[in-house]
Amino acid sequence: MRIYVYDVAEFERVIFKAIQKETTDEIVLTNKHLTLETLEEARGFDGVSVLGYSNVSREVLVKMNEYGIKHLSTRTIGYDHFDMTAVRELGIHAYHAYYNPNNVADFTVMMMLIMLRKAKISICRALVNDFSLDGMMGREMRSLTIGVIGTGKIGSTVIRNLSGFGCKILANDRYRNPSIEGLAEYVELERLYKESDIITLHTPLTDENYHMINDESIYKMKKGVILINTARGQLIDTESLIKALEEEQVGGAGIDTLEEETGVMHVHVGTRIMDNRALLYLKQFPNVLYTQHYAFYTQEAIESMVRCGITSIQSGVKGDVSSCEIK
Repeated sequence: MRIYVYDVAEFERVIFKAIQKETTDEIVLTNKHLTLETLEEARGFDGVSVLGYSNVSREVLVKMNEYGIKHLSTRTIGYDHFDMTAVRELGIHAYHAYYNPNNVADFTVMMMLIMLRKAKISICRALVNDFSLDGMMGREMRSLTIGVIGTGKIGSTVIRNLSGFGCKILANDRYRNPSIEGLAEYVELERLYKESDIITLHTPLTDENYHMINDESIYKMKKGVILINTARGQLIDTESLIKALEEEQVGGAGIDTLEEETGVMHVHVGTRIMDNRALLYLKQFPNVLYTQHYAFYTQEAIESMVRCGITSIQSGVKGDVSSCEIK
């Protein structure tokens, strides 16, 4: 079996080397993105694996099909960089990664606490020996209502984490998760928006929920609401968020992913001129915590993602059912 691996990051190489020693299958690594041009290098391979940096378009998928490459994996949980309509039409088997949800769930609660206790301001002040308390009064989680949108693996783990704080938890999802019975109350979005002091997003990106947080939805929320996004940047209309922060309709935001992050995500920009104006403006707000899309980034998660990227293709080529196959 032959597997061609694109987008290889430095933090993945140790794990890939271990996998190569464990298997007789040929696994070729490159840091190049998957494109029509680089796909030529994977001719004759059984499958290809990518990270979220590669846009796997219909054109790329058609060419994969022509080359007989029927297996495609992403070493990420999200797969919005795949044209899934073309994947299904062409009969290509696509897989996404799995990791234990605690990493993102813990990070989410950490962001809530940072926002509630205004820790960004405190840290910045301390760096210049300003130890004053003006404007630093926070709030306690137990006094608040938290709205969780999306109750899959990560969202339900966030709810279990929050249950120890004594706060009221509202939840919204198309499907109810029995594992959080008694911990959260399922409600319609309208009520969640109206009553929540903090709203956190844990839903996959779809055509239906693109920019679900926009002018209309934001002004249904409590004035001063805190928004947390560790899911997908495109769930939030950034211009709407900026406007709401300026008008103090939104009291703060913890953002680990932003749609304007393309080209700078996981990159040391250094002295290069950036044209990501929305990102640069957003992160300067004292009540906005912007992190570099790294809620997932733990040793345990990276190992799981890399191994899923390979084992899912291996299982698929052998004709075995993979729990990571995207239906």
